[in-house]
Amino acid sequence: MEERDVRAYDPPQPHYARWRSRFFVLLAIVVLVPLAIAIYALARFGGDRAVVYDTPEEHFKYGSTGGEHESGFPYWIFQALPQVCNHLLPGGYKSLGLVYEDGKDLPIGMSKRKYMGIDRTFLNCAVCHVSTVRRSPQDKPQIVLGMPAATFDVMGFERFFFECAADPKFSKDYIVPEAQRLAKAGGRPLDLIDRYLVYPIAVAIMRERLLMLRGRFGFVDDQVRRHLLWGPGRVDTFNSAKVLFNFPMDKLDRSELLGASDFPSIWNQGMKRGMQLHWDGNNTLVEERNKSAAFGTGTTPPTIDVKAIKRVEDWIEKATPPRYPFDIDKELAARGAPLYKQYCAACHGANGQDFSGERVGKVTPIEAIRTDRRRLDSYTEMLAVNQSTLYAGYDYRFTHFRKTFGYANMPLDGLWLRAPYLHNGSVPTLRDVLEPAAQRPKVFYRGNDVYDQKNVGFVSTRASEGDRTFFKYDTALDGNSNVGHEGAAYGTDLPAADKAALLEYLKTF
Repeated sequence: MEERDVRAYDPPQPHYARWRSRFFVLLAIVVLVPLAIAIYALARFGGDRAVVYDTPEEHFKYGSTGGEHESGFPYWIFQALPQVCNHLLPGGYKSLGLVYEDGKDLPIGMSKRKYMGIDRTFLNCAVCHVSTVRRSPQDKPQIVLGMPAATFDVMGFERFFFECAADPKFSKDYIVPEAQRLAKAGGRPLDLIDRYLVYPIAVAIMRERLLMLRGRFGFVDDQVRRHLLWGPGRVDTFNSAKVLFNFPMDKLDRSELLGASDFPSIWNQGMKRGMQLHWDGNNTLVEERNKSAAFGTGTTPPTIDVKAIKRVEDWIEKATPPRYPFDIDKELAARGAPLYKQYCAACHGANGQDFSGERVGKVTPIEAIRTDRRRLDSYTEMLAVNQSTLYAGYDYRFTHFRKTFGYANMPLDGLWLRAPYLHNGSVPTLRDVLEPAAQRPKVFYRGNDVYDQKNVGFVSTRASEGDRTFFKYDTALDGNSNVGHEGAAYGTDLPAADKAALLEYLKTF
């Protein structure tokens, strides 16, 4: 009888053992693999992290207001579009007057945030309140924080994105390869998920949203057809707000659709508390004015970054303008001081550091000041009512917006940097402001940052400089009038010698 090798004998497994092994396989397929995928997806697409900056100045230049959440451009799409749509913007973003610092990948006034797994960028407050100054065309531009963004063409910025979105090249087939090229050149190539999932979807979503906004901003197309471009340094703040409030723009009276006015300076906000703010004085609360401005940078009540905006508020409370850097004839300026006190101080403050005066920060009726009324008419009672609903349910709901009847008298701190002048930027230099409207330039050029020391403002007589072309401002066009702020009460009837003395004194502000 053969002996059996019991060591080789493998008895059949019990029924429960086979099911136990199958159970673990099923567990891995049904639970563990999806769990691992979920953990990876959460790590990859979760989180909400804005880039944070140490100093208040850097935060002002590049910090987030929260606008990237809903309005943000995917970072690499933003970087790729000037190449993809080069025929629409041959000079890139710099040609729109955006200010770049050496070694920075984004212009001043654009923040960055990682949200839903993708780096996003969008505008912040500095895009409207930073610009540059040069002594001569050969000099390097000096960046000044808090001054009006005199070179930035916000209408051109908007129109580039709208027109590029309508172009056949705005597709994943053109944008993703260019984004990958730029990312790789920057040492951060897109991975497979970004290249074949995230960015193709982002391109489609961004195109759809831009085309939707293009349709809603149709009133701007009408202005372009009528040659009513805003030009650098100007923005139509409140008609843009009406779009975001879903106003039927095509049904509004044309008289309220031309509200383009200059970007303001934002220094010394602590000294301006209680004054009537904005050009027409429609609000008296600094915090509301700031959150209203943040609304213009793409924030909404659920997405506004209140802590980040508070850092900006704390900085602009005490931020001061740089002093006039060129020569001042002190003897001539001293002769101008009493003239300023007689003609200007009651409305604009004792000087550039003392804002006391019986009418400072108060509205002068349009019938008295007689400047162009388009900006005043653009802000309506209906818009004020709608603004009161913004942030409803939050502690910072708007309660101070009101329709007014004229323009607010502004303090003149940093006056030398605030050209062109009047609320709509229709007068190029301070010397021209001191002349009657009939003697002010009818046509001049905006967007130059070379300083005109003689006339106190930016050079405005040149149509171009090298490869830069400046914006032709025509005061005969609707909304561009340079009349008003003239007559005996405003000093425009003074003798030439007195005007020269007053002009020299204004340099000290």
